Amino acid sequence: MSAPEAQVAVTVSVFVQRFSATRRGARLARRLAAHRLHLWGMPYGGPASDAVTLVVAELAANAVLHGRVPGRDFELRLRYDRAAGVVRVEVSDTHPGRPERPGPAAPGRPLDAEGGRGLLIVAAVAARWGVGERLGPGKTVWAEYEVPPAADGGGAGCPARSR
Repeated sequence: MSAPEAQVAVTVSVFVQRFSATRRGARLARRLAAHRLHLWGMPYGGPASDAVTLVVAELAANAVLHGRVPGRDFELRLRYDRAAGVVRVEVSDTHPGRPERPGPAAPGRPLDAEGGRGLLIVAAVAARWGVGERLGPGKTVWAEYEVPPAADGGGAGCPARSR
């Protein structure tokens, strides 16, 4: 009889869900992301949970407002790599248009305009973000948030950023 093999600890957790490309779907994506983060040890209202939930809210809102194709859903994927201390948020939609990198305000656009700041917020909160291909039509907009060591289970700490 051979000795039992040692089990390797699971350090990566994944959550994937499709949502209707509506405001209600975007709100549900944000709420379920906050719940999943809580289950993964990032309590509601903590800096890590709030930051990642904000990124989910902005990317889901963009998928609904700019990436909506009638009759098609958008997909949210959260991936938490505990060993690396990174939460990756991916929002995929079927619209072929790609978001532009945020830059200075467009000429003639008022500084207090209601829209146009979502990706600026994502860029400010996330360590990295970008746009990639997806299987099938459309694109995936992703962002990575570096979880401070104290935030994993304790909820304390500030976002660690690297560019």
